[in-house]
Formats: sequence, structure tokens, C-alpha cells
Amino acid sequence: MNDQSIAPNETMQLHEILTFKNTCLTKALTMSPLVSDEELKSILQQEVSVSEKHIEELRSLMEKSNIASSEE
Repeated sequence: MNDQSIAPNETMQLHEILTFKNTCLTKALTMSPLVSDEELKSILQQEVSVSEKHIEELRSLMEKSNIASSEE
């Protein structure tokens, strides 16, 4: 098997994780303005940064898939 491509089942799993991380990012961004506690705001800001990084990495992996379509 070619090491440069991702199997269809792996692509589906990546898609599920990508969907979950997008939901996490959306929730953190939505909740941030509503939070008054500074520590919680910091945690949400960290979640935004980490989620953005993970989404970028997951999209990069999805590009290696033979069945992935452009979702931009």
C-alpha cells in the first residue's frame, strides 16, 4: 500500500474527528464573550488555539486521502 495516501476508513475517522474539533472550536468561540471568570476565559482561549491547530493538521491529513473532497 502507498504510504502517501490514507485508506477510506481512516478518511472517515478523520472526518469524524474534524467535525468534533470544529464543534469544540465553535463552542469555545461562542462561550468566550459570555464568561466573566478570567481563568475560564484563559482556558477557552487555549482551547481555541489548540482546536485551530488540530483542525489545520486534520485538514492536511485529509488532503492525502483519495476520497476527500474540498470542504473549504
